[in-house]
Amino acid sequence: MDLQTEFEFTLPRGYLDLAGNLHRQGLMRLARALDEIEAVDDERVQRNEAYLPLVLLSRVVVQIGDVSPVTSQIIGDLFATDLLFLEDLYQRLNSAAPTIIDVICPNCSIRLQFQSPSVASRGVP
Repeated sequence: MDLQTEFEFTLPRGYLDLAGNLHRQGLMRLARALDEIEAVDDERVQRNEAYLPLVLLSRVVVQIGDVSPVTSQIIGDLFATDLLFLEDLYQRLNSAAPTIIDVICPNCSIRLQFQSPSVASRGVP
């Protein structure tokens, strides 16, 4: 079995570069232990922990459109919607546990529970 380590995504709004070009397609790889450790050790994160998502995502987002490498400045220039999208994607790709969702059927009021398959078994986020 081959392990998929890179996943394509489409940003909800897109990265608008300095020339006015909009980039929406991208590629994120699975995080490695050092990605998280070194991101926490980054001096910007040490001064202000709010920088952690920018630094961490810049390590795992391989490209956005034609833009590569993706720096923490580029991640910081994303619209808030796109940053939240990437943070959620990061969590889904790198979470060991499947997501469990409780729902109530609006027609019959029966409570149901759905469990998402693991990333490895579904192949795509």
